[in-house]
Amino acid sequence: MTPAPTDRLWVRYLPSFLRKRFEDRHVFQEAVENSGWLFADKILRMGVGLLVGVWVARYLGPALFGQISYAGSLIGMVGAVAGLGLDSIVIRELVHRPDKCGEILGTTFILKFFAGIMSYFFVVGLVFVLRPDDTIAHAIVAILGWSLTVNALDVIDFWFQSKVLSKYVVIARNFGFIVSAIGRVILILAKTSVVSFAVMNLVELSLGAIALLYVYSLKNGSVRKWRVRLSIATNLLRTGWPVLLAGIISMVGLRIDQVILGQLADSKEVGIYAAAVRVAEVWFFIPSAVIASVFPSIIRAKEVDEAEFYNRLQKLYNVLAFVGYAVAVPVTFLAGIIIHLLYGKAYATAAPMLVILIWSDLFINLAMARGTFLLAMNWTWILFWVNVASAVVNIALNFFLIPKYGGVGAAAASCISYWISAHAICYVFKPLRRNGSMITHSLLLPKFW
Repeated sequence: MTPAPTDRLWVRYLPSFLRKRFEDRHVFQEAVENSGWLFADKILRMGVGLLVGVWVARYLGPALFGQISYAGSLIGMVGAVAGLGLDSIVIRELVHRPDKCGEILGTTFILKFFAGIMSYFFVVGLVFVLRPDDTIAHAIVAILGWSLTVNALDVIDFWFQSKVLSKYVVIARNFGFIVSAIGRVILILAKTSVVSFAVMNLVELSLGAIALLYVYSLKNGSVRKWRVRLSIATNLLRTGWPVLLAGIISMVGLRIDQVILGQLADSKEVGIYAAAVRVAEVWFFIPSAVIASVFPSIIRAKEVDEAEFYNRLQKLYNVLAFVGYAVAVPVTFLAGIIIHLLYGKAYATAAPMLVILIWSDLFINLAMARGTFLLAMNWTWILFWVNVASAVVNIALNFFLIPKYGGVGAAAASCISYWISAHAICYVFKPLRRNGSMITHSLLLPKFW
């Protein structure tokens, strides 16, 4: 007989009025604790990472910083292919079929590893086509591109997410992060080239992957238990390829602005825009942490109680809308000060870009939550077409606005396309109209509960 779950230790130390809300709500406690670890991870990265990242941006200057940002955007877009759209699907399978854990993880790793190798050679060829005379971009992409294969070990992260045990992933990855942060400071003091910073980015991912392997071995045994099964590979690819296409389109929509800006403007404008993007994206850890913690419980609720499923989904929309407003409103008024304090006069024109981009975060939050709904319903084709519509609008607006307004035009294109993807498109697809109303409600009455 399975023993009844007990309250988490930290619940006992809460004030009485809070303790009553948490007691005997074990799924909620699990999600809160998991979110706490993810928040701690991202806050550390936001503090140390932003500090060191800003120092790197100041040291390199807008032009060289634009070079490394351009390369990162190219790799980010191709990385969607290397991921094969399997992330959420694998987590869902691990929740549903824990007895097949070794086979699911082993098969997923092999699929992602070979997809990463093919993606690496593709992105190296792509940068030669787009920038045939830019040897610095060639070198940076050739180095950073290996991250596409290292990321195959993310399958271990999926296992921890399925168990709502993200603290082990946080500990492992922060090992690589801290070492690389120290390494970047040393590179700045030694006045090294921009290529050396690309090497350090790859070192961070590699050390994080090694540490992840170690903590996995402590919790679940050796990777020797992993097995490759053709039937599982076929099932994952059959289920995942609509999500893969959606992921490719989504990542194109997310990173294409810097690529187009790099082609139509110059590396300096890319660097200034990338500075604004870096500040705007600092807050992404909040929706990511919340969704990672509640996704398994939303899936379970769908299987048992439809009303509770939609109730949890509405709460997720409410929380993420509240978070979006809580970040966007103050940053709107403080953008100029933030950019000046962080990056200095060389990046001053990033302030208006940040004002626009920070509002796109609100819609990104809601789009991520709506993506959770689509995956829970297994409506992957709708997810694909939603992302197609958003990407087409984004690309069209980028080509129209960038020649006239530069980075500000790229920011406006992103914000409009994210609103369409998260909200407006819900009223186009009939199955999403209920979600459209739920999102409207969250935009008008956001709540942090």
